[in-house]
Amino acid sequence: MKRILSPKQWAAALILFTGFSLATLFGYVQNHADAEFESFTETFFLNELQTNPIHFHYSVDNPDAYHIDESLLKMPVYHEGEAANDVYALSLLDKQLEKFENKKLSASNRYLYHLLESYIDALSGTAAYPYFSDPLSPSSGAPAELPVLLAEYRFDSAEDVELYLSILTQIPDYFDGLMVYEREKAVAGLFMSDLTVDKVIRQCTSLMNPEQLNNNTHFLEVTFNSRLQALVDRGVLTGEEAASYQSENNRLLTTVVAPAYDRLADELTLLRGSGDEICGLAHRPGGREYYEALLHLQTGSSRNIDEIKQLLYNDLSSNYAALGHLLKSDESVRDKLAENAALLPEMSPEDILASLKCAIQQDYPPIPADEGASTIDCTVKYVDDSLEAYTAPAFYMTPPIDNVLNNTIYINELDTSDELSLFTTLAHEGYPGHLYQTVYSQRFRSSSGTTPLRSVLYYGGYVEGWAVYAEMSSYDYAALLASDSHPDAAGYYRACRLDRQIQLCLYSLLDIAIHYDGASFEDIRKIFASFGSLDDETVAAIYTYIAEEPCNYPKYYLGYLEILELKKQAAVVWYNTRQTDGARQEADGSVMKNHEFLYYFHSFLLENGPADFGTLSDLLTGSSNPQTVN
Repeated sequence: MKRILSPKQWAAALILFTGFSLATLFGYVQNHADAEFESFTETFFLNELQTNPIHFHYSVDNPDAYHIDESLLKMPVYHEGEAANDVYALSLLDKQLEKFENKKLSASNRYLYHLLESYIDALSGTAAYPYFSDPLSPSSGAPAELPVLLAEYRFDSAEDVELYLSILTQIPDYFDGLMVYEREKAVAGLFMSDLTVDKVIRQCTSLMNPEQLNNNTHFLEVTFNSRLQALVDRGVLTGEEAASYQSENNRLLTTVVAPAYDRLADELTLLRGSGDEICGLAHRPGGREYYEALLHLQTGSSRNIDEIKQLLYNDLSSNYAALGHLLKSDESVRDKLAENAALLPEMSPEDILASLKCAIQQDYPPIPADEGASTIDCTVKYVDDSLEAYTAPAFYMTPPIDNVLNNTIYINELDTSDELSLFTTLAHEGYPGHLYQTVYSQRFRSSSGTTPLRSVLYYGGYVEGWAVYAEMSSYDYAALLASDSHPDAAGYYRACRLDRQIQLCLYSLLDIAIHYDGASFEDIRKIFASFGSLDDETVAAIYTYIAEEPCNYPKYYLGYLEILELKKQAAVVWYNTRQTDGARQEADGSVMKNHEFLYYFHSFLLENGPADFGTLSDLLTGSSNPQTVN
């Protein structure tokens, strides 16, 4: 018998059906929006990966997983007028992003949307000034960077060796493209100074030393042969195949790569005299505006120049006063500083990394394990003699995003000659610095299914700020290590840390003074004279480096200060709204040093970065408990 629903039953059924339909529709709309957005981010990610075969090889261990034929990738070659196209390309990317309704995306995709929005905006700010960048900078430019990247190019198969040799053949065209850009810079009145040109020319001559190439002792030959031998030992190559590859590598270095460096030097010689004397960006048309945009991009700080200055001034004043008080209250600290006292036990770089890895366990979360619970390895190497004058005190080689097991740290012996600098440098590059942050973040993103695009967005202020934060914390770990035999080590290492902070903060302020306020060498000399005795040659070297590398020091130290500001914010947001032992905890010094607080704060940074600090601050404000939002 057919049943007839009553009016109430019909109403209930209609409400139920409507609710189910709306829920289904909402789920469809959201899933559809997420799918479209994720398709967009994947395309963005793949395009970014394929712009440079060397960077691709460093970024990806298994190209088949991304359906990319690595052999088809070519070195980027700049063509006339391309720099002016960046603004248009970024505007198109921004329009693509605007098509997505942020509110319809999942929480993780909304966060990535905000990151991309601010990232594109920051890039657009500098793209509006196409001829201010300098790809041939003596400290961070292509001539010095390329040999290191080639020396560490990963060989897992014969195909990798073939790809490497193919890249060597492309270096002349790559350098020719860079010279097209440099000639355009000269026409725009923005070519480098003669002093800088001479440095790059000497660099080109030094890096491809003909005597070393002729007797097969050049580091690009030695490292190549070493990697080939590893393939022979594994049975991947025969001895005959390795010998053939060695011969081809030597031929290409001698007949292709070295002449490319010589030609680059010759082309630069022809342009010598096209630039002004070395000076800050403020002395060039549009330079101050470009510096503001570059500072925003490099540091990830959303503060204006005046706010940044105030933050730096406050930090400098506080640390200067603290160091002065410490030296007055403890004469032994002053004596130890004067003699550069060695208090730490004798340790190899590997011993230091192991010690740091153990020491951080209470304040930092463990690196997420992969399915096989694989061990994270790190090899410490020393910069080749020919590169010492052109490279940083140390640097960390970022591993592929799909295989973070094998890591490499390079040390420049010129700048890490004493035990404390080696210890703090390895904290900066290793634990809890770059290595720990990189591996943790990548493992966390992999386990949570986060889009790999997050891995290729570069946030210099976050990355280098974290490394400085790690470096500063290592002075406490050093003091603990030395305390058994030197009970007064804590005061000495605190003084060393304050001295380091004062130096980095001062250089960051000088960066703004030179590039934004237009300070001259004479102005900088007078500033150093007020601090004490530095000879003019040293002051000139500092002035020249900062003039050649705008925003480099702020990227490190302002990034560090922004992390400290986030730390204060976290203490207020979490502990002023959280009951602990029935009593309200205030954001005071005891909370800031509390192990639980540090653990959660570090987790928040690691799992939501790298990012710009404005986005992290907004995210932190919206969290009511010490937990991550990703």
